[in-house]
Amino acid sequence: MAETFDFPSDLLSGQEELHQVRAELLALLKRLPWSVEPLDGFSDDHGWRKVERPASPGWTPDEQAEVEKLRQRERELAVFVTCHRFWSEVAPTEKVDARMSVKHAGEPKDHPSP
Repeated sequence: MAETFDFPSDLLSGQEELHQVRAELLALLKRLPWSVEPLDGFSDDHGWRKVERPASPGWTPDEQAEVEKLRQRERELAVFVTCHRFWSEVAPTEKVDARMSVKHAGEPKDHPSP
């Protein structure tokens, strides 16, 4: 993947915001209880591995709204990035490399140690 691509700034901004929204959503989901609805805890050791969950108080309406807001924004950004007019200008043989490049654009480059 030697070629570099001249991505439009709005595409790069959209991809960066998509990364940020996904990270924020993941962090929120990790903080929330395992079940959206209140449920009793359980323990099951009859499968190939033991599964245990504590009782879940469920998510508050505010938490549910925040998750839905982030998921909606994630969908909007994913559509924006994947359907951007830039992709029509890229040769079919280069699209996979270009799409992989835009995902990593803005990441710090590895620099060899002196």
